[in-house]
Amino acid sequence: MCIGSNTNAEQNMKLAVSELIRHFPGIRFSSEQTSEPMGTLRPDWFLNRAAKFESELPYEEVRAITKEIERLAGRTPDEKYQEIIRLDVDILQAGDQRFKEHDWQQPYVQRLLRQLNMRFVGIIPARYASTRFPAKPLAMLGGKPVIQRVYEQVAGVLDDAYVATDDERIEKVVKDFGGKVVMTSVHHKSGTDRCWEAFQKIGGQFDVVVNIQGDEPFIQPSQLEVVRACFLDEQTQIATLVKPFSADSGLAALENVNGVKVVVNKNMNALYFSRSIIPFQRNVERADWLSHHTYYKHIGLYAYRAEVLQQLTALPQSSLELAESLEQLRWLENGYTIKVGLTDTETIGIDTPADLERAEAFLKQQQNR
Repeated sequence: MCIGSNTNAEQNMKLAVSELIRHFPGIRFSSEQTSEPMGTLRPDWFLNRAAKFESELPYEEVRAITKEIERLAGRTPDEKYQEIIRLDVDILQAGDQRFKEHDWQQPYVQRLLRQLNMRFVGIIPARYASTRFPAKPLAMLGGKPVIQRVYEQVAGVLDDAYVATDDERIEKVVKDFGGKVVMTSVHHKSGTDRCWEAFQKIGGQFDVVVNIQGDEPFIQPSQLEVVRACFLDEQTQIATLVKPFSADSGLAALENVNGVKVVVNKNMNALYFSRSIIPFQRNVERADWLSHHTYYKHIGLYAYRAEVLQQLTALPQSSLELAESLEQLRWLENGYTIKVGLTDTETIGIDTPADLERAEAFLKQQQNR
């Protein structure tokens, strides 16, 4: 199935997704993708998704449901001739029978279908020992352990999700709240290494591993979707997220060495990550830098093709990595590309007890909205 809209596209896409989930529980969707208008005179770009599901209903009944969903979006028969597409829900295949052969051949449809058939597993590395905040995954945030809040943000968005830990206390807590957990070695030097061991133990046919920090309780499903969408590009090896620093963030936020800055190229691939402010603006007063250039803050979320993750764990530490204490520089230094997705959603990572206090205040603010 392929879903498209060029009029009130975001609103109508949400309607289509919610209605399809209601009629076909277990339906899987690709990420959203825009495509330029084809065969129309209107300049409006389309928003598209692909979907796949199983149903015992005959084709005619399924098609009737899709037509009803289009009607709910306000689509009328004559609007198609005006090239106003509020919502288009097309069945491309039912069983072994294919329809709309012309649509099948469109490059954007092929990309959506390839990604739809990819399987994503989320792995949340969680260590008990931490220099700045021991037992951090078990700290309580709004009445729940931090690790539970992270897990609940991830479960259901990807095809599967697991906590990867080296401590039986964390394992017990995850099992108690009904989560999936994998025990891993205490000797890993990075979350990436822990992810690879967990991935091997999990088994299953997963194409992409998403590494979610165990101290990011506010990671949003929309951010996971942005990372998934990076793999619409067949060349993507690794994907991550960045958030623009706003002009009112203040220079202190930009200068904070714990806030990693990222420079990207025109294809939204990372050029470099640094704790320093990059780029340096030679002819602009430092106080005005944020208003003269868009700086990007790194959000610590990674996704790797499974075969690439295996390769990364075999790489020795690099000079740039050691200089900045940033593991991703090892990957760049060895020639890997890192696709960057954009998010405007604010998150609060928890590195210290003071961060937990800020997270508690942030959670209360969110709940009171």
